[in-house]
Amino acid sequence: MADCLDGNVLAAKSFARFGVTHMFGVVGIPVTGLANRAVQLGIRFIAFHNEQSAGYAASAYGYLTGRPGLLLTVSGPGCVHGLAGLSNAMINTWPMVMISGSSDQKDSGRGDFQELDQIEAVKPFSKFSVKAKDIKEIPDCVARVLDHAVSGRPGGCYLDLPTDVLHQMITESEAEKLLTEVEKGRVFEATKAPPSSEIAKAVSVLRKAERPLIVFGKGAAYARAEGELKKLVERTGIPFLPTPMGKGLVNDDHELAASAARSLAIGKCDVALVVGARLNWLLHFGESPKWDKDVKFILVDVSEEEIKLRKPHLGLVGDAKKVLEMINKEIKDDPFCLGKSHPWVEAISKKVKDNVSKMESQLAKDVVPFNFLTPMRIIRDAILGVGSPAPVVVSEGANTMDVGRSVLVQTEPRTRLDAGTWGTMGVGLGYCIAAAVANPEQLVVAVEGDSGFGFSAMEVETLVRYNLPVVVIVFNNGGVYGGDRRSPEEVSGPFKDDPAPTSFVPGAAYHTLIEAFGGKGYLVGTPDELKSALSESFSARKPAVINVIIDPFAGAESGRMQHKN
Repeated sequence: MADCLDGNVLAAKSFARFGVTHMFGVVGIPVTGLANRAVQLGIRFIAFHNEQSAGYAASAYGYLTGRPGLLLTVSGPGCVHGLAGLSNAMINTWPMVMISGSSDQKDSGRGDFQELDQIEAVKPFSKFSVKAKDIKEIPDCVARVLDHAVSGRPGGCYLDLPTDVLHQMITESEAEKLLTEVEKGRVFEATKAPPSSEIAKAVSVLRKAERPLIVFGKGAAYARAEGELKKLVERTGIPFLPTPMGKGLVNDDHELAASAARSLAIGKCDVALVVGARLNWLLHFGESPKWDKDVKFILVDVSEEEIKLRKPHLGLVGDAKKVLEMINKEIKDDPFCLGKSHPWVEAISKKVKDNVSKMESQLAKDVVPFNFLTPMRIIRDAILGVGSPAPVVVSEGANTMDVGRSVLVQTEPRTRLDAGTWGTMGVGLGYCIAAAVANPEQLVVAVEGDSGFGFSAMEVETLVRYNLPVVVIVFNNGGVYGGDRRSPEEVSGPFKDDPAPTSFVPGAAYHTLIEAFGGKGYLVGTPDELKSALSESFSARKPAVINVIIDPFAGAESGRMQHKN
């Protein structure tokens, strides 16, 4: 059988042949062989402590690279844990493929080891799923999940590899024939673009607008539309508003940035060109009272269903970069520009200046024990001090993420990863690892609440094991939102002496966690200590945790989402 190979080798060969360079996961029965073969064939395998973090890494990798992020899990519970990452990819519309081993097909329904109908389990969270029922189906199944993940609106796909199929044998020549056939048969869809008549309509609506606004989100970031976006903003002089993860596509410090005047910008604009952002909760569903009731939306989205759902004044179905290119071309032939003295531009820039100076006067104070603003300002300045390529900022937590969103400055595209459309907590270290692996030349800086950090803290060992340039900054205020916030009358009942549901051990020594694995830990409580820790860890570009002690009463419950709690 010298010239034979098994399903593990054929699956690994298929992934390598069809362009996969990285895989995230947790190995075990029956997929350890698949991981080892993948590494042999030049795929970098990043092994995690739990499938949830590995799945979050795979989803963010898909966003950052535009290629499907791969998650490998064992059968049964491994697949269920992996659903966290798969669902996160689906909601954020990022390309990802989860590959799970599954139990022996002949023992189906008899209570086999880790048995589960995994195809059924992944249904709500995947746009396409397939089981390879025989070794000969593996190359075709691999190509299909990879292609589906990136076609149309990107999302999560699932590949099921039963134990018996991984152990089946096939000759090398037969394997080569299958791989070549599948490779030849792969068809890549053309970049979608709307008809030019629709583009002309959109430009005419923008041209007639008195108070136009350009809103862009992570869909524009995924499409790498930053060049065309900047051109559009600067040619037309229209103010712009990024969603949290759209920040940096055009520099946050640009004179037309309206983030610091968000309420005015969305409340008063009469035409909003929305590029790669959905009119969901993050944008108040595009409805009054936050938006003017007569606002005209021009929606640019890769998904026709999305446009049908939102019923905008005008919908342009297509790739964000391609659509903006067409819009810019249309404007170039008959240019228009608002100019700095335009009343709308003036109103926004005045509001921005007012709000920024209010915020800056708050930030200028050194408050010790730390509130959220003082350390955030020091972190902002340290990150800006790195220059280009700008570090990737990963942010999660309630207060920490909210304050970070308004204080930290993104100067380059795809440099902010946060809880995203789904408000997912626990993404922190998975996202850090994905960013470090996807863009090895960039420093990665996580700014996390202690609660957010707790979800995936064990993955600091993974940072050390692969020696990744990641600095994790933990805002430690002793719990979710910050310790015990209950009123005296709420503290009653037989377990009233227990810590509050929002409390953690006060003064937790998070920095020692990474030291247990040979990484560098810092404990800081003053501006000088923080500055010194940042300067040292940013220069070293090695795994580090900075434990920033925050006044437990500095935060607000639920961050800015009190109305929902």
